Amino acid sequence: MTRKTRIQPIEHDDSADHEFSDERPSKSQLKREMHALQALGVDLIELPKDALKRMPMPEDLADAVRAARRITDHEGKRRQVQYVGRVMRTLAEDQISALRAALDTHRGVNKAETARLHWIEQTREQLIAHDDAFTAFLRAHPAADAQEGRTLIRNARKEAQQGKPPRYFRELFQWIKAAAGGAQDDSDHPDSTEDDNDSTDA
Repeated sequence: MTRKTRIQPIEHDDSADHEFSDERPSKSQLKREMHALQALGVDLIELPKDALKRMPMPEDLADAVRAARRITDHEGKRRQVQYVGRVMRTLAEDQISALRAALDTHRGVNKAETARLHWIEQTREQLIAHDDAFTAFLRAHPAADAQEGRTLIRNARKEAQQGKPPRYFRELFQWIKAAAGGAQDDSDHPDSTEDDNDSTDA
């Protein structure tokens, strides 16, 4: 008669569950989060001055970012960027989310505006280079002042041939922008000499 071997039930080790259920982030995850926050800080430092003023930053972070923008020494800048990252890590999750949302909004506006300005520049080049481009433009924008546009194109061609300052070249840009329904102030002009991304704050 064969003896039956009793199979002992496997005892459940609760400690294993605790090991895997521990929700504390790993060191590598913490490092990734630190780098992400430091990168967010760099994005803030590199913003144009006007855009930076619109960012929802606490005062200590704003001070650290402004200081980083003023530093020109490479090593000093690197240390200040690291400091900005440390300040970023003191923010609450909702503050970080608000900053990311504000940056995304800024980038979206910039992309749309950049694309529009590039279109105007390309249109200007076509109008100066080809007579039939002007006819096509007027067909697409019938409210445009044809006489003014024709004069600006003629004068822009002439000043380019004579090597004169691009007065009519710039005016043609504004004419196209207005005719296309996007007239704004001169600060949007890509030929503007003002550098909004100045690293020096007043």
